Amino acid sequence: MPGRSGIRARGEISARTRPSWEQALSELARRHADVSYVELSDVAFVDVAGVTALAVTAMSLTDGRVVVENPPPQLPRVLEMFWPGLDRIEVAL
Repeated sequence: MPGRSGIRARGEISARTRPSWEQALSELARRHADVSYVELSDVAFVDVAGVTALAVTAMSLTDGRVVVENPPPQLPRVLEMFWPGLDRIEVAL
């Protein structure tokens, strides 16, 4: 992502694409510095396992946060259901 640390995904995040998603999140965590961005405006669907991978990645960071931009509607609902109050992830609608 030009000018900031992060990743951009498109399509769907599901069992078929999970290995690529987890690899991208791993790379994001490796390069993380205070704030990392995850742009999801071109993602139509993310399953619970995909949200779990995001939450686990955010919780593994030693500091800072992950800003998730324009996620599909189920992502913030799943975060709130399973990780209420997880302050390492900021959802920007």
